[in-house]
Amino acid sequence: MTALIVIDVQRGFDDAYWGRRNNPGAEANIAALLDAWTGPVVLVRHDSVHPDSPLRPGQSGNRFKPELAVASPDLVFAKKVNSAFHGEVDLDRWLRARGIEDIVLAGIQTNMCVETTARVGGNLGYRVKVAIDATFTFDLEDLTAEQLTAATVANLRGGGFAEIVNTKELLG
Repeated sequence: MTALIVIDVQRGFDDAYWGRRNNPGAEANIAALLDAWTGPVVLVRHDSVHPDSPLRPGQSGNRFKPELAVASPDLVFAKKVNSAFHGEVDLDRWLRARGIEDIVLAGIQTNMCVETTARVGGNLGYRVKVAIDATFTFDLEDLTAEQLTAATVANLRGGGFAEIVNTKELLG
């Protein structure tokens, strides 16, 4: 059995605060995965502690994006750090209690919370797949969002943390 873990797909990432993003089709791919998924679904929300973040609890940006409305999640929880394995719920314990050894990740930001969750998941022994076309990120410092995504792909694949796939392959 494989769990789909959807990370931080929140309205606050539509805010100009973040700058230019890549992959405008990410939300449609996330919705397609959720619509077709037959295994367990986990939705994770980032509750930022930074006072100027649109992802702070109590702000409209903290809410999930409308594309997640097709989901019938088995688990929903919040986190304050990058890894979904370090949130309000012990995700590792939850997955193991259900005999889940395979996870697919999608969400925001590719090079932050998705990559960190993939790395921790790989370290914990899960077989991790990242649906790279169901993620996006933003330009950061002197790197474009596309460059950061390419670096994430190289880090995860080259480091043996995760297999990089696309939505069509997963739904194939």
